[in-house]
Amino acid sequence: MKVLIVGSGGREHAIAVSVAKSAKVEKIYCAPGNAGIGQIAECVAIGAMEFDKLAAFAREKDIDFVIVGMDDPLVGGLVDELESAGIRTFGPRKNAAVLEGSKAFSKDLMKKYRIPTAAYENFDDPEAAAAYLKEKAKYPIVLKADGLALGKGVLICNTMEEALAGVDSIMRDKKFGSAGNRMVIEEFMTGREVSVLSFVDGKTIRIMTSAQDHKRAMDGDQGLNTGGMGTFSPSPFYTEEVDAFCKKYIYQATVDAMAAEGRPFKGVIFFGLMLTEDGPKVLEYNARFGDPEAQVVLPRMKNDIIEVMEACVDGRLDQIDLQFENNAAVCVVLASEGYPVSYEKGFAIQGLEKFENAEGYYCFHAGTRQTQDGIVTNGGRVLGITAKGSDLKEARANAYAATEWVRFENKYMRHDIGRAIDEA
Repeated sequence: MKVLIVGSGGREHAIAVSVAKSAKVEKIYCAPGNAGIGQIAECVAIGAMEFDKLAAFAREKDIDFVIVGMDDPLVGGLVDELESAGIRTFGPRKNAAVLEGSKAFSKDLMKKYRIPTAAYENFDDPEAAAAYLKEKAKYPIVLKADGLALGKGVLICNTMEEALAGVDSIMRDKKFGSAGNRMVIEEFMTGREVSVLSFVDGKTIRIMTSAQDHKRAMDGDQGLNTGGMGTFSPSPFYTEEVDAFCKKYIYQATVDAMAAEGRPFKGVIFFGLMLTEDGPKVLEYNARFGDPEAQVVLPRMKNDIIEVMEACVDGRLDQIDLQFENNAAVCVVLASEGYPVSYEKGFAIQGLEKFENAEGYYCFHAGTRQTQDGIVTNGGRVLGITAKGSDLKEARANAYAATEWVRFENKYMRHDIGRAIDEA
């Protein structure tokens, strides 16, 4: 098979590494890719939102299978475009990707089908949102831009003043662009956050292993929200009891709800869960692999990823026995100092060769670029250093040891990824 992966980050690199293991694949392309992906795939200079060019390239190269990794092209309808051109594609169609593309849609879906989630209200008008915050809200409270905002369109507000400033930021100043045309105001939930990824074929769901992300930029969960500074898998807080509850009330219920709405979902549903005192509740849905969750989940998957993805596309996921290794993985993100606000790019990266034959260690590229002089930094999140171990403590020790193998100017990371496992 010839496979095309659409995207350019650490998630797409993790997907590419898994695809490269498949006995069914002889050639991998990635659009636009990055320096790390370029070591196992042929990168092509086509943007993820250039649908016509992607379709033309897939036809020109006789691509057998396309994997769409990123949220923007999924929500924008790339799968529909490729399928209409006769190209087999893994990922939800536009009318199903709305599960991530609109938080208002997903909240209304959960309310309609009684899927556990936080109480909420949707607003199109900033004046109405401000009035609600003044008259009816309990604090702290959560404000969410309705659309895609690179994982950063969520504000936790402790006071009415903060919340009113948040309305201005999201809806009036359009800090997150058109994502803030609508806004969800949601009750603040407390508990452990857990991420659970799943494969879906429109009717059947297969749950992957659990993970836990670290969104804040600085140690101790301080600083601004980022796209994710590290993650670990499995989560010790995702117990058999939690799993049983979610299977009964959340996972299949979501797949059935989307089918009932005439929006059958094929691809990956990412369940962001909050483990509250009242039981697990859905924080959010994503319509694709998480980043950096993919970097700890996929290395632990035993199955041929292409066989699983083809089963999703063909509606025969019920025939797949999804299996994961009985171990653990930790990913520590090496970022550029100043991320997520402002940072410099173009610094040479040394030490990447140390990962080439290191069993159980991975260096997933997120923001890198190949130059004549070597690989340089090209983003806020630069690399995801992942290591496996027999348990989470060993995996964490291995991952942090491996972060020392790599050097670049303005290298920055959190030093407490996975610290919560000490409390489990």
